[in-house]
Amino acid sequence: MNNKITILRSSMVPLPLENIDTDQIIPARFLKTTTKEGFGDNLFRDWRYDSHGDENKSFVLNDSRYSGQVLVAGQNFGSGSSREHAAWAIAGYGFKVVISSFFADIFKQNAMNNFVLPIVVSPEFLKSLFESIDTDAKAEVEVDLPNQMVINLSSGERAHFDINTYKKLCLIEGLDDIDFLLSNKSKILIWESKDL
Repeated sequence: MNNKITILRSSMVPLPLENIDTDQIIPARFLKTTTKEGFGDNLFRDWRYDSHGDENKSFVLNDSRYSGQVLVAGQNFGSGSSREHAAWAIAGYGFKVVISSFFADIFKQNAMNNFVLPIVVSPEFLKSLFESIDTDAKAEVEVDLPNQMVINLSSGERAHFDINTYKKLCLIEGLDDIDFLLSNKSKILIWESKDL
């Protein structure tokens, strides 16, 4: 599986709801497993399906007009409990990027640890993305992680985003924390061999 994120161009899936918490992202009843498999199938489960298990045709993930690796969400995404399973579900569904004007801190870290890039933009830029998608369901965005830039390809608007330098390197290289340590094994061995 390719976990690297460098420059990504994709259409967007709009979810213009605020205060989406981790229980809405992945309901608690699905937290009984310790492996990541299958979580994408239950992303936003209670919004995607009714109580009988039938698809809710009005929910965006069931709407064939929308697709892509970028989820555009309302303010305060990922609030609530600190469950890492929420990031597993986002990644398992196939999203590589989530754009919002605010993320809960723990969700943000969990997302990056699972090779999902959370991008914080201004409310104005977020509104522009939603407007572009409303005009054209196939509207695209370009995410340039090396230059920390997101571009609304419909309007040409650009927004710079912040990211921790270490996490940026890990996402570009497709490394988790253990992979990063192993990639520096020779440097560690040299350091350990020094007579201090």
